[in-house]
Amino acid sequence: MRQKKCKSPVYNIKAIPVEKLRANEYNPNRVAPPEMELLYRSIKEDGYTMPIVVYHREADDVYEIVDGFHRYSIMLMYPDIYKRENGLLPCSIIEKPISERMASTIRHNRARGSHNVDLMSNIVAELVELGKNDKWISKHLGMSIDEILRLKQVTGLASLFKNQDFSDTWEMEFV
Repeated sequence: MRQKKCKSPVYNIKAIPVEKLRANEYNPNRVAPPEMELLYRSIKEDGYTMPIVVYHREADDVYEIVDGFHRYSIMLMYPDIYKRENGLLPCSIIEKPISERMASTIRHNRARGSHNVDLMSNIVAELVELGKNDKWISKHLGMSIDEILRLKQVTGLASLFKNQDFSDTWEMEFV
């Protein structure tokens, strides 16, 4: 029996020159120096075991990183890794609009670690400005509505609340 071709991008890994990759501007994930050293050791000992997830920006023929920035950084920081890999990184290419790529970055990151609160607040703000509501953000980023509210409050931008429905419990009654 023939199996159907799977649609998961991981079945179509491409070796892409590191010089053609670019960081995205919205990734809130940060890795402390000890963990970066551990990542280097892992890549040195085990090789690249996970692809970098990228989006191909055809206009300038570069690949924007959706997930894997730190694995990409290891190749830039360590000449031994660059040489061993011939300057190529295994990449899985996704085709999604910016809001979906942002959500994908957050999902990948949240499944593995922690985030910088200010940068997460900026992402929530940008998604709101792109027209995404709290329900969409909650569903796609795996956040509770309360967490989204707290991140909106961190920004201090009243515009993030302009389309919110508020409870009548805040109405004042005059006796």
